[in-house]
Amino acid sequence: MFRNVLIADSGKGHVEEMVRMLRDIPVVRQARLNLLHVVPEQAGEDFQQHWQQAAGIVAAAVARLGLDPAEINTIIRQGDAKQTVLRVAEELGADLIVMGSRGLSRLQSILSNSASQYVFQLSTRPMLLVRDDLYVRHVNRVMVAIDGTGVGDDALKLACELVREVPGGSLTGVHVSRQDLAPTRGGHSPADAVLEKAVQRARSLGVAMEPLHRTGDVARTLCTAAEECRADLLVIASQDRRPVVAKALVDLDRLLGSSVSDYIRVHAPAPVLLVREPEGRR
Repeated sequence: MFRNVLIADSGKGHVEEMVRMLRDIPVVRQARLNLLHVVPEQAGEDFQQHWQQAAGIVAAAVARLGLDPAEINTIIRQGDAKQTVLRVAEELGADLIVMGSRGLSRLQSILSNSASQYVFQLSTRPMLLVRDDLYVRHVNRVMVAIDGTGVGDDALKLACELVREVPGGSLTGVHVSRQDLAPTRGGHSPADAVLEKAVQRARSLGVAMEPLHRTGDVARTLCTAAEECRADLLVIASQDRRPVVAKALVDLDRLLGSSVSDYIRVHAPAPVLLVREPEGRR
């Protein structure tokens, strides 16, 4: 599942704690870990001092992770943090990016030049966001958003692969309808059909998934359901990705508009694992 994990760590927040929790899961424990720290471009004449500080931050992070330095690939780069994370992820062929987040709103993220928001918006790779204000727990109860799409099935498969490796782990699949739809003659609603297909898919992957149907605003309802289920991890799929031609620009329309994944990024009561639609499928 995960073979090459990029940890973008600033030395703050709960990223390392989340990585330790994930490493309790066998399929994650086998992955190669890459720890990245970015020295700001503004280092200027103090570059050597910044570099030494970065080396200290990286060494401390490795120690907190409880790893032998030989077990982890440490990377120090100078540049713009958000661009550097994306570039290094491409160089490594990372299949998961782990980053911390302050949980800023879209506008706050733009004004503060948020690296995590930028990567969250542009990365084509699965990304795990760990907000600074969350209490990180061992991953036992996983919730996945069920939407009936191809990328949604990717998210379900990933969630199943995680839960399958957790002793006593549970998976809840939540489908949110914006409004109640009349059932068919057989008494089943469209939501029932989506959830039943997902239950069968999970079963084929060796996981018994508990289906849950809710009605309302998708983003807010998913966050509420995660709170009710006390989810330790929320897995969502997203097609909210900007076209390649626009990657050099600030997409104000997307950031200031309505985005399910962005609302969940800010308000979810658990770390969020975002699964993107692969480029080749678009």
